[in-house]
Amino acid sequence: MMLLGYLASLLIGVSLGLIGGGGSILTMPMMVYLFGVSPVMATSYSLFVVGSTSLVGAAQQYKQGTVNIRMALLFAATSMVTVFGTRKWLTPLIPEQIGVVRGFVITESWLIMILFAIMMLLSAFFMIRRKKKIATSDERLHIGKLILFGTGIGLVTGLLGAGGGFLLIPALVLLLHLPMKEAVGTSLLVIALNSLTGFTGALDAKATDWQLLLTVTALAVLGIIAGSYLNRIIPSGKLKTVFGWFVLLMGAFILLRELADTL
Repeated sequence: MMLLGYLASLLIGVSLGLIGGGGSILTMPMMVYLFGVSPVMATSYSLFVVGSTSLVGAAQQYKQGTVNIRMALLFAATSMVTVFGTRKWLTPLIPEQIGVVRGFVITESWLIMILFAIMMLLSAFFMIRRKKKIATSDERLHIGKLILFGTGIGLVTGLLGAGGGFLLIPALVLLLHLPMKEAVGTSLLVIALNSLTGFTGALDAKATDWQLLLTVTALAVLGIIAGSYLNRIIPSGKLKTVFGWFVLLMGAFILLRELADTL
């Protein structure tokens, strides 16, 4: 299982480099099912892996001129505050045992996995669906919507340990009117800022398995470097659709597995 986990770490980085997002959504379930990390701790580990890997990817994209620093900071201004507050003050308020339904004890770990599975299904939908041409005749910056999206992405990142790339890219295109290629590169920087901020918001250095965390991160970084290189020679459109179906199957598997415990 450990070997599969290390291979998955490499592939997560490759997928981030190839399609600019989506791969990070597999980090948390990988930590839980392949490395045996508790779901609560896995969200924290995922933030570090996703943040570090996305930062390397953003640096590569910046060299290619596809990262809009000003827009990234504008978007991150809201989401970073939200993700830090979520990790620092909101998640500690969630009890380990939330309630009992028909004799089944609803735990924090179970709820996190259910919510994560739902998010995977939503992410898969955005990756699979065909993109429609986006009208950009209205060049106004919708500050209210920007704050709303930033807050929502911060909550998702803080609670579930995922970067929210499947929400970020449409938001950057629709709200900030960035070209798709630039939105992908800019999203990596926003994901990096959000994820690393969230990790520091609930850092427990003594309880963290740094050897595992740094090993997985190093493999994911190698993967994103390789993926960024492959992205120059492999068209990413079809890969994104195929990966979307894979995420859909994984999300359905996790959802059915966790719901089976309630029966």
